[in-house]
Amino acid sequence: MQKAIYTTVGIDELLPHVQALKGVGARFVQMHAERNVDDGSYRLVYTFINVRAAQEQIAQDGSYAIENLVVEGIDQYQEIPSISSYYPAVFPFENEAHDLFGLAITDMQVDFKGFFYQVSTAEPMSVITPEVKAAREKAMKVRAVAEAKARKAAAEKAAAATATAGEGTAGADDAAGAAVAQPAAAAGSDTQHDEAAAKAALKAAEMEAKLAAMDPEKAAKVRAALAAKAARDKHKKEA
Repeated sequence: MQKAIYTTVGIDELLPHVQALKGVGARFVQMHAERNVDDGSYRLVYTFINVRAAQEQIAQDGSYAIENLVVEGIDQYQEIPSISSYYPAVFPFENEAHDLFGLAITDMQVDFKGFFYQVSTAEPMSVITPEVKAAREKAMKVRAVAEAKARKAAAEKAAAATATAGEGTAGADDAAGAAVAQPAAAAGSDTQHDEAAAKAALKAAEMEAKLAAMDPEKAAKVRAALAAKAARDKHKKEA
């Protein structure tokens, strides 16, 4: 016999709870997303079996508990941290939540270019427009170039450090290690700027696709909110 335990957590509490479950040997089972038809918000349910506790309970009375972490009231544009660094098997579920509902799940450790489906239906599928696809591909190309430049710069710095015999072997090792540890810095500010610009373009294209799928009145409100946020952020930077 099994029973289900549901624990509601906030987005900022999700990873600590998952880490705690991982620490006691819990096994990931599934994750699913659902849309609240009343207010349009989303709900995520992550399901685990606490294997060690289940084994003890089964030995005693044949029962065990399925533990669920529930995140409710999610806005479509809120960023939700991926739990794939703890449970890689969650990736297909997280990717599906992104593709079917457009939820912004960040830092997935396994990534099939951000989407499985390319469809034109607004609901329940998210719209993948040619502009979003092109922006994604550009962002990936820019990242690849940045990584190649970073590796080359790190190798050149390591070689230069090794050639500086007067500083001693230890000094050369330290310099080489520092070059490898900070490849992004070695690549130069121009590469970083290009990558940041590509990411910004991708984010803008994805947002436009989402707005295009909305009711015009709702889209106008979202645009106004985004413009207000951009103005606040600009004011903070200039202050």
